[in-house]
Amino acid sequence: MTQSTFLGIDVGTSSIKVIAVDPEGKLLAVASNPMSVDVQRPGWSEQNPVDWWAGTCLAIRQILSEINSPEVLAVGLSGQMHSLVCLDTSLNVMRPAILWNDVRSSAEATYVRETVGDASLRRLVGNPSLEGFTVTKLLWMRNHEPQLYENLSHMLLAKDYVRFRLTGELATDPSDASATLLFDIVNRRWSDEMCSMLDIDPGLLPRIVESAEIVATVTSVAATETGLAVGVPVVGGGADNACAAVGAGVVSSGDALFSIGTSGTVVAPISQPSTDPGMRIHSMRHAVPSTWYLMGVVLSAGAALDWWKRSSGKATFDALVSEATEVEAGSGGVTFLPYLSGERTPHADANARGVFFGMHVGTERAHMTRAVMEGISFALRDSMELMNELGVNPSDAVAVGGGANSSMWLQMLSDVVDLPLRTVRPFEGAPLGAAMLASVGAGAFVSVVDAGKAWLTSVESVQPRGSLRGVYDDAYGRYRALYPALHDLFGTGSGG
Repeated sequence: MTQSTFLGIDVGTSSIKVIAVDPEGKLLAVASNPMSVDVQRPGWSEQNPVDWWAGTCLAIRQILSEINSPEVLAVGLSGQMHSLVCLDTSLNVMRPAILWNDVRSSAEATYVRETVGDASLRRLVGNPSLEGFTVTKLLWMRNHEPQLYENLSHMLLAKDYVRFRLTGELATDPSDASATLLFDIVNRRWSDEMCSMLDIDPGLLPRIVESAEIVATVTSVAATETGLAVGVPVVGGGADNACAAVGAGVVSSGDALFSIGTSGTVVAPISQPSTDPGMRIHSMRHAVPSTWYLMGVVLSAGAALDWWKRSSGKATFDALVSEATEVEAGSGGVTFLPYLSGERTPHADANARGVFFGMHVGTERAHMTRAVMEGISFALRDSMELMNELGVNPSDAVAVGGGANSSMWLQMLSDVVDLPLRTVRPFEGAPLGAAMLASVGAGAFVSVVDAGKAWLTSVESVQPRGSLRGVYDDAYGRYRALYPALHDLFGTGSGG
């Protein structure tokens, strides 16, 4: 008997992940292939797009081998945002992709800011000029690899390269295009004005398609390499954060998503475009028609706790959290800034660093562990507070990622942000959102809202404890005061 399925593919930094989901939302199979990052110089971060394709082919073949008589109804794609893929006139990869976390283009980010100006950036693309955005990488290539740049024919993002290999079509969707700093998020089109001011040929940019729109179908060449049937529909897909939100059912105004993975994010869909006057949070198109989202980013969330675990000898994560449970809210006055890799929201400061503050002779490891967890939670609250200032006030939120799997941390985050939180299953993040988009494109559902209602189930829910509101407000006040007090000292040491 044939088993119908939708595939979701996520082109991540650490791995290529592919999942298969049946029309009722049952997870049928999961496969992943690890990806390595080439760091040729400090601050550089590259991957070869050809390796993404090879990893995708292997993962799809593994998935298909685990399902009896699979019939793939459609394929959805998700991928790392910002990363620059360059194709020549023969549509071959010209150089390794420059990734989202590559910071070589600081001078180009400054050039964009000075050339365009913050007011025009806010008006035209809704976001600040930072090294992470694709356009700064493109300008770095123009400045430092002029001969390659002269032969550049097309610019793509990570998931779009995999779709190109699947279908032969060059395209991207609004959620990923929003991460380039060349896309008009209000009018859903490439910004001719930005291209003109930066002297970038608009012909380099792919066409825009909707995330759940069928863009093209699997070619005979791709069918041979992947094991998919010729003619399987492939949809537009979306950026990884947008697809993760779709995969958690966070798709409408009033929803919100807190993610505690290696990094942390807060995503809140909105029905009308809105930009923070100081551009301290990002404003993007969602992978849902006529919907946007605000996003705050904490660069070191779970990574900060992992660092503390490594620094704490042989203690396990469970042991550390168990110890922290015995400490009262506020961590005995100990405060932790989780800026181990700099910070994105709200400070956009690559020089910011991690700090423990307030220790005394009675401070124990448990206090510091709890302070790390609270510090990460306060960093997420920073993003939510900025969204509140823009009139975004969700009544509850979904929490995902490794941190959400800890009942203690889930309750702590609920108390800190003063919102009911819930977890959902299945949780497969961005690839599940990509599979949902594929199901809508194939006509199984009218919208991702309907897909989420059919596929997702709430698992755990917590309510904020009013008795701790004052304690956490005081602790958050101490946290907020530390960065401005230490700002002038960051970047003056030898800590890299």
